[in-house]
Amino acid sequence: MKPLRIMVVDDSGLTVKKMVKLLEELGHEVAAVASTGQQAVEEYAAVAPDIVAMDITMPDLDGIEATRRIMAVAPDARIVIVTSHGQEQMVMDAIEAGAKGYILKPVKIEKLKETLETVAAKYLP
Repeated sequence: MKPLRIMVVDDSGLTVKKMVKLLEELGHEVAAVASTGQQAVEEYAAVAPDIVAMDITMPDLDGIEATRRIMAVAPDARIVIVTSHGQEQMVMDAIEAGAKGYILKPVKIEKLKETLETVAAKYLP
């Protein structure tokens, strides 16, 4: 699989650090980091990432609404929701909003690799 450019969106600095480390271990490039849904929406077009790893629970604009807004301007966006256990309904809402998949926290490198490969194979040209 070719290296992907990934935008990481999470309000937890610790989670961002871990995601960046895992993505780099997998050979991917972190194209941008956003700490709020609003920031992700504003930066998406300029960054044009292959995939967005989007947290659900964030201040100002949650991941579901941020996904809706990105999909409204970029219908081919590939967004993967990163969520904690017990948020199944939110995951379903995110999929309905246009997310292409999800990963549960704490993020395991094997699951991250598998999800990225699946989304890339299915949705990237």
